[in-house]
Amino acid sequence: MKTKLMKSIAAVTATMAMSSAVQAADYTLRFAHFWPGVSPIHKEVFQGWADKIEAQSDGRIEVELYPGGTLSKPPAQYDAVTNRIADVTATVQGYTANRFPLSQIVELPGIVKTAEQGSCVIQGLYDEGLTTEEYDETHPVFLFTHGQGHIHTTDKEIREPSDLEGLRIRRPTQVVASLLEELGAAPVGMPAPESYQSMQRGVIDGVALPWEGVHSFRINELANHHTEIGLYSLAFVVTMNKQVYESMPADLQEVIDNNSGMEMAKAAGKVFDNVDALGRSDAVEAEHNIITLQNATENEAWKPVLNATIENYLQGLEDKGLPARDVYKRAVELSEQCSQS
Repeated sequence: MKTKLMKSIAAVTATMAMSSAVQAADYTLRFAHFWPGVSPIHKEVFQGWADKIEAQSDGRIEVELYPGGTLSKPPAQYDAVTNRIADVTATVQGYTANRFPLSQIVELPGIVKTAEQGSCVIQGLYDEGLTTEEYDETHPVFLFTHGQGHIHTTDKEIREPSDLEGLRIRRPTQVVASLLEELGAAPVGMPAPESYQSMQRGVIDGVALPWEGVHSFRINELANHHTEIGLYSLAFVVTMNKQVYESMPADLQEVIDNNSGMEMAKAAGKVFDNVDALGRSDAVEAEHNIITLQNATENEAWKPVLNATIENYLQGLEDKGLPARDVYKRAVELSEQCSQS
């Protein structure tokens, strides 16, 4: 009796082991990003992408998501992919200064109207080969932008550039830092997830963020004044370790390819636009002070300073031998085309 029982247990154990072996994924992709795990960006954009990859590969690719900078801190996430600490990341190109200067042209005022439209612009620049060399170290999956970035402050309302004089404003990238400096602010560099604590401690007086960021990082709990000015946007990329992608068989590469490019870029942008609306409605419900100005490059008080900053950025890249004006011209053309698509 005991012998039969032991044989039965052994048979069940062997069957379970065989089943696990059959179900085990051929590839496990560690996907690192910095948005909170509770944010719609994590759930709808990145978890949504992961679910498609797993389903369309019949489980041969598994995607493990690491939100909130748990696998790698925001400024190091692109290098985390090149060094195989992560297999996939979603990050801000401008967190590593001077590495993606042509891609960051979309950060300049006047190009991005909405996140979906801006995502169409930045993906279009890549698809046309105008920025592809900047990503040679990795395998880009799709590029996108957030919506227009505004100014959100704790104690002081901002109507004119002079209102920013001396205020410590969180900035995401060097491009945005240049804009804020020209406007008289004192930009403080930090990734978005650090903004809440810095505002809470009085390290900064405000932030440059889209409404999406205000919602995702709970800035509405601290900022009472919001100036909608359309000051900038940010470039993002979801990219993959090149060696991991190239090691996959053709049918699994096709799964990745089918969930890459313009369709994914615009879908991500649409989610950002939806969360922008949530962030703004939070502020309205809290009866915050919302000041809506014309887009920065069309506003007479802001236009001269911002146009000078645009010119300085483009000329700086041209001086380094980069075709900045050609890329900017095409970005402006795509901005109009993507607004109509």
